[in-house]
Amino acid sequence: MKLFVQLLLFSVSYFAYSQSCSFILEGKVIDFHDGQALANAKVELLNTNQIIYTNAKGEFKFKEVCEGAQNLRVNHPDCQELIYPILIERNTKTTIYLEHHLEELEEVSLVGKINKDQTKSNPSVVVDRAVLDKHRGGSLGDALQEIAGVSSLTTGNSIVKPVIQGLHSSRVLLMQNNVRLENQDWGVEHAPSIAMQAAQEVEVVKGASALALGGDALGGAIITSPAKIPVKDTLYGYTGLVAASNGRGGGLHTQLTRSFEKGWYAQADASFKRFGDAKAPDNFLANTGHLEKALSLRGGLNKFVQGFEVYYSYYQSENGILRDAHIGNVSDLIRAINREKPLRSSDFSYKINEPKQSVTHHLAKLSYYRRLENIGKIKMHYAYQENNRLEYDIRRGDDAGKASLDLNLKTHEFQTNLQVDYDKNYDVNAGVALTYQDNFANPLTGVKRLIPDYKQYKVGGYITGNYKWDEYWTAEAGLRFDYTHLDAQKFYLKTSWDKKGYQQDFSNIIIEDFGTQYLTNPKFDFQNFSWIGGLRYEQNDFEATLNYTRGQRAPNVAELFSDGLHHSAAIIELGDLRFKPETSHKISLSLAQDLNAFSFVANPYLNRFTDFITLVPKGLETTVRGAFPVWEYEQVDALLWGIDAQASYRIAKNFESQVSFAYLVGRDLDADNYLNEMPAPNFLYQLTYKRENWKDLRMSVQAKHSLWQHNYPNNNFYYEVLNEGNYEEVLVDISTPPEAYILFGFESSARFTPFKTGSLEGNFQVQNILNTQYNDYLNRLRYYAYQPGRNFILNLTYNY
Repeated sequence: MKLFVQLLLFSVSYFAYSQSCSFILEGKVIDFHDGQALANAKVELLNTNQIIYTNAKGEFKFKEVCEGAQNLRVNHPDCQELIYPILIERNTKTTIYLEHHLEELEEVSLVGKINKDQTKSNPSVVVDRAVLDKHRGGSLGDALQEIAGVSSLTTGNSIVKPVIQGLHSSRVLLMQNNVRLENQDWGVEHAPSIAMQAAQEVEVVKGASALALGGDALGGAIITSPAKIPVKDTLYGYTGLVAASNGRGGGLHTQLTRSFEKGWYAQADASFKRFGDAKAPDNFLANTGHLEKALSLRGGLNKFVQGFEVYYSYYQSENGILRDAHIGNVSDLIRAINREKPLRSSDFSYKINEPKQSVTHHLAKLSYYRRLENIGKIKMHYAYQENNRLEYDIRRGDDAGKASLDLNLKTHEFQTNLQVDYDKNYDVNAGVALTYQDNFANPLTGVKRLIPDYKQYKVGGYITGNYKWDEYWTAEAGLRFDYTHLDAQKFYLKTSWDKKGYQQDFSNIIIEDFGTQYLTNPKFDFQNFSWIGGLRYEQNDFEATLNYTRGQRAPNVAELFSDGLHHSAAIIELGDLRFKPETSHKISLSLAQDLNAFSFVANPYLNRFTDFITLVPKGLETTVRGAFPVWEYEQVDALLWGIDAQASYRIAKNFESQVSFAYLVGRDLDADNYLNEMPAPNFLYQLTYKRENWKDLRMSVQAKHSLWQHNYPNNNFYYEVLNEGNYEEVLVDISTPPEAYILFGFESSARFTPFKTGSLEGNFQVQNILNTQYNDYLNRLRYYAYQPGRNFILNLTYNY
């Protein structure tokens, strides 16, 4: 028996040796894009001690490889690690492809660093994660104000809309996880339906350079992206808490991610935020509370050759509109506009009463990508969005609590993109986007509908490319075409119809006469062309770019159809069916220098518009809802020019100073006057102390200096007001900008490790330390109240 066992073991071992481990495995590691050999790649035959580095030709060779399924682990500097399965049945040769494009694999996360993905000749700016973290209790617009040339158009306290070099709303495109956000962005008080807590990376592209995103983004694009998920077996996440004194509120945010070595991943993200009435230095701002809830889920497969993702996000917010902005009669409205102090004071409350707005947004997306050998990468996605906007006025009787505006916008989008980048000296991007929208304006509100029912079809196609002809110079060019078909159904009061003179130009669109009003069916077709050309020069730590962009944007539905009271904006808006697409010709220069202790970026620009659409105050009007300013859309030729600049200097080992500056002039060339609502010149100073070796300590003091905007149009007017039985003309000062102001702030942050795993990040800041009483020119409700005063904010984030 003993002899039999020995013979059996000898036979098995001999068979295994002679049959399974005598093969040769050789191969080559090359760049997936351009086919070039990758030298010094580390190739490891797993479950053995064999490790080989590729030679200058990218070649490797293993001997005495066993038969059966084997796995190779392949590493190369600036490449994503690859696990490569292979079946050994004989001597085998193979070719292994690696992704050698670092910019696709790393996150750029420093303010002022240049991101070259969107456009080669007009650099974009990526917002620092630390900047995003300290604004978790605020809005996206608040965080972006730290970038020179980016400001905010606000409607009270919690409704903040980003402005890039004087342009906003439909001219600034918002992207969420590579999908264009469709959320009724035509309104000046329509804040982005994006939860600030969920933003992990935010990129700002100034100007209409990113043709792949949209030709109508004449002001630029704001791109929010979730964090990249590693291809490895891990479970991680974080939970954040924010609390603020002004508004007596805060928020909670948590995220959990699970990823696997084979590329599968899943992520869940949820946030909640609530604030009560904000407080100006001397009084509470009645009905300025804010409530926000958000959830996002994503999962998919991330492999080298191909992958897909399923994504869903939910966002819901409720915003109070300053009660003092809604006035019952013209006399009180004029006094409110002309006064120096608010008419009334109130007690603090968390309750959000009318007037208010409520927004719910759903976004679902399915995306797929595949890498093509010696070509590049193809990507495609389908996205569905549904945006429901409710605006509530102060109503009584049977209509109390009923929305005055109820819009439901549904958007379907399909987009595909091919990136050809197999040659390191040039790459080409080409794509097609198809969009269908259906907007329903609920007639059961009982109020004349500001925005009508409409269907909109869009087809867009683009091609961009860049060529690097030597070590220093890169050229870029691109072309885009967009076709838009708009089919609406709109009621017009006959008095408004005749006042606008529409009978002569648009009598053919009347489909039914209801006595006091017409039902019309306006249809529009817009064909827009955009193109870009630019140069970039790079040498050592200096970079210069010159860019020319021709962009074109079709008028949006508000500019065409507005004809009544916009409740949450507290104004009467009037559009015009005669509007044509507006065209922008922009020249932009960027100079950047990064030395050891000193760095700067300067961006002068000139933007010439044909048929620029602007909203201009025209007077006052009394309705059954009260008295409101009247604003009318106009189309003019315009010129915007200015400069953005930012510089930093390391004073000592642990001290650094930074200053940013923005100056802009907007001119109405037809009237030889200034444009309305252009940002005032402003400075931001910051002195920072850092001790990275001591809990990553960071402390800074800031001073924001907004100068008086002396370049403004005088749209003041006189209005007859009944005073003690007699009518008298009173000047209504609706134009004069508020005085200059300086706000001081303080911020500190540190990182701790109170437990064996994970880390705790703390951030404490004080805004408006001196409790300065001020107003901002870009606050649409500046006539009725001052800006919020001092605010203490604490952010705590635990990473695990």
